[in-house]
Amino acid sequence: MSNLGPFVWSIADQLRGVYKPHQYGSIVLPFTILRRLDALMASKRDEMRAMAKKHTGGVLEAQMRRATGLSFYNTSQYDFDRLLDDPDQLRENLIEYVTSFSSNIDVFEQFGFEQVINVLDENNRLYLVVEKFAGVNLHPSAISNAEMGDLYEHLIYKFAEASNEEAGEHYTPRDAIRLLVDLLFAEEQESLMGEGVVRTVYDPTAGTGGMLSVAEERLRERNPNARLTLYGQEINGQSYAICKSDMISKGQDIGNIRKGDTLIEDKFYRRTFDFCLSNPPYGVDWKAAESFVKEEARTGALGRFNAGLPSVSDGQMLFLQHLVSKMRPAHEGGGRAGIVLNGSPLFTGAAESGPSKIRQWLLEEDLVDAIIALPTDMFFNTGIATYIWVLDNSKKPERRGTVQLVDATGQWTKMRKGMGSKRREIPEAHRDEIVSLYDAHEDGEQSKILSTDEFGYWTITVERPLLDDDGEIVRDRKGKPKPDSKKRDTENVPFTYGGNTDGADGKDATIEAYFAAEVAPHVPDAWVDHKKTKVGYEIPFTRIFYKYAPPRPLEEIDRDLEAKVAKILTMLKAVES
Repeated sequence: MSNLGPFVWSIADQLRGVYKPHQYGSIVLPFTILRRLDALMASKRDEMRAMAKKHTGGVLEAQMRRATGLSFYNTSQYDFDRLLDDPDQLRENLIEYVTSFSSNIDVFEQFGFEQVINVLDENNRLYLVVEKFAGVNLHPSAISNAEMGDLYEHLIYKFAEASNEEAGEHYTPRDAIRLLVDLLFAEEQESLMGEGVVRTVYDPTAGTGGMLSVAEERLRERNPNARLTLYGQEINGQSYAICKSDMISKGQDIGNIRKGDTLIEDKFYRRTFDFCLSNPPYGVDWKAAESFVKEEARTGALGRFNAGLPSVSDGQMLFLQHLVSKMRPAHEGGGRAGIVLNGSPLFTGAAESGPSKIRQWLLEEDLVDAIIALPTDMFFNTGIATYIWVLDNSKKPERRGTVQLVDATGQWTKMRKGMGSKRREIPEAHRDEIVSLYDAHEDGEQSKILSTDEFGYWTITVERPLLDDDGEIVRDRKGKPKPDSKKRDTENVPFTYGGNTDGADGKDATIEAYFAAEVAPHVPDAWVDHKKTKVGYEIPFTRIFYKYAPPRPLEEIDRDLEAKVAKILTMLKAVES
């Protein structure tokens, strides 16, 4: 595929003057999809047309699938070669060809493809473009499904680059996906190797289908006889079209790829899956879905967002809750999920805020299996720190009640050529090392095993007495000191303070011990207003892996300063002379 991507993109040269560079992708992508479908049908056209004369409706679809092995069909007499035989009728014939696909091929509508055909024809470019694509061999014997996915990625990246758009909004780098998938499969090694293995994978933010494709590839590498059924939902029309086209190439049921806003409407309502994965947008608001989300949250346990709602400015934790709702229930064998998030869901929000309540629910329900810190500069549209959360609702006994944190920030190599913000990648050797750290489930320099209680804390309100002008304590009618709001302070008391092993149940004794040791010696007249105590949860990843680096010795700093001063003086003397 190394030269195919640039070659296909070079076809955009025919569009100069008719379209602006940022529009090229909307033309090149649908033509690429059409050429791939054209190649897939190459040896089956006569059979498709003959069958269309015998059957209709659902019977036709079933017979087509059985006879051709494809989940779609086209009843037109045309293909790319035949289209070129009649240049004068090319526009009409191409439109007839595109509209003769089965109803489940709705991908061209997402690109407004008929309008594209009309514009190219009006500007005498249509024949040139069709001729160029007719010369590109996209048959599966020449271009594998994996290579086709790479081609789509190349075109999308070039499209985003030309339009100054964020490529990361459309797809996730393959190295990051492979790590996520390997982590998901790590606990299922034995069960995935058996005969007749059938599993389901779901992505609620499917993009162009990269995560689903890699999941299938990785499972097939482990067990060629395994069957993975892929499901996805995507909000962006063009990304949805590409994802669906990729699933067609793989022989997947394309009815399992659905268009829509996952937060507004779950297109797989009440369906659960063996594996779920997602890379939702970071720091993107959910105002468009706000009324729907809040309405569903009011339904309580019946809805997806019962644990709490994050700030409207960032919807990541909504997708986190959504994934939990899509995991196969524990009593049916359980499910696992992996999601890529930025650092915000680890710690944002004070005690009893929406984000804190979501973390509390996840940890108290023992749903968080592991969190892996990735290297920075891993993604196309951001260089910030990112994390893979691994969720599991049926943990193995040795993992229950714990969360594993893995510091993989140093597991990377520099790319020869960056792509957007992506400057680093995780090669196979580093990926294997990260998965081994996870699989070992041991405490070490790069891996920490913590009980779920170690993330909990109480926020206590510390009051001090209000004093009058004479320095005397002001008291209420019951003789109790009145608090001075200006001196009011809060302290966070870890659940595990003082060796408490009772978690939330050890609240009173732990807070009392903390106050006596950490507060009272400094402000003897203070007290805790227990009515205001709140429960909070945070995952201070950076603090847990913090390594103290002592400052340089003063003598060493002095020597460096003296050397610098001497150099400056020498330069000044040279100028003066």
